[in-house]
Amino acid sequence: MEFPPPVYERAHRNNTSRLKKNGSGVKPMRIAIVEDHTLAREGLRMLIESQADMEIAAEAGTVEEALAAVRGGEKPDVVLLDLDLGGINIVERIPEILEASEDTRVLVLTGIRDPELHLRALRLGALGLVLKDQAGQTVLKAIRKVHAGEAWIDRSMTANLLVDVSTAEAKRAREAAKIATLSHREREIVAVLCEGLSNRQIAEKLFISESTVRNHMTSILSKLELLDRFELAIYCFRHGVAKMPH
Repeated sequence: MEFPPPVYERAHRNNTSRLKKNGSGVKPMRIAIVEDHTLAREGLRMLIESQADMEIAAEAGTVEEALAAVRGGEKPDVVLLDLDLGGINIVERIPEILEASEDTRVLVLTGIRDPELHLRALRLGALGLVLKDQAGQTVLKAIRKVHAGEAWIDRSMTANLLVDVSTAEAKRAREAAKIATLSHREREIVAVLCEGLSNRQIAEKLFISESTVRNHMTSILSKLELLDRFELAIYCFRHGVAKMPH
């Protein structure tokens, strides 16, 4: 069976009838689905349309289609966003969606189990994140929470995110402590070494002996727990100890 390509769609639903359906007189939440798999998108549409307090504002298979929908006046309250569209990771496009409509909130729905990617999505403005293998009721609860301005992170993901953040912070602290043990002279030698100079050239530039340079190099590698000059240069560029040569 062949499915049509994902395209932007307006919701073909009458708002007045929805107000009557939910019986509260409250305007239903407008949801935009951004998902490139047709079956998954149809399943999400059926789930959302089964709720009296929700309606589909738009459907899209790409970020460009989603942006067109938001900028074109659809103004969804919540964008349900898959991070993997056609094999392309679109986490960096989250700010564009938020800028297109200041009242729109982003809820990430993903099958990618990558704590660093999840954390990146939240840092870029997503208000919530749900894994695709969660129950439909969990997705609906997440939509309502995010619509209300509350953050939502799956319980199964919270521990992983906390461990990931704690591990990254601990690693940064360890490296900072090692770098702090370098003396002023050792920092000078590192800076010159990262310009691509040899021990002899470093000695001439700093007006010290070549043997002194070698002794300092041994000390630097030991303090930073590195094996050679190549590792040292990469380490120093990565951690801001030295600047990349122009």
